[in-house]
Amino acid sequence: MGLGFFGLTSKNAPQIRINLFRQLHSLIFHSKGAYDYYTIYSMPIWLRKFTFSEIDKFYKDEQDAYSKSQSGEGQSNVIGSDGKVNAPAFLQDSKSFKGKTGYK
Repeated sequence: MGLGFFGLTSKNAPQIRINLFRQLHSLIFHSKGAYDYYTIYSMPIWLRKFTFSEIDKFYKDEQDAYSKSQSGEGQSNVIGSDGKVNAPAFLQDSKSFKGKTGYK
């Protein structure tokens, strides 16, 4: 049988099957239990690809936010290099918390 059904031949069928199972595993693992094997396997291909791209985008955005927080972008420090509290910075940063205590 030299002709393949939609390009599927006996030579490339094992690799395509492995790729399918890798994609299924990635979706199940990275969704953290939101999907089970049978749900993903029976999902239409277009929906499976969309779900995979959304999960991938979520994890990339999460990594960017983590990297940004580690680099200190957009953060102010109220403690100076000498270990003392910088009073003007402390007052400026604490204005957003005024009146928001849990004590009555």
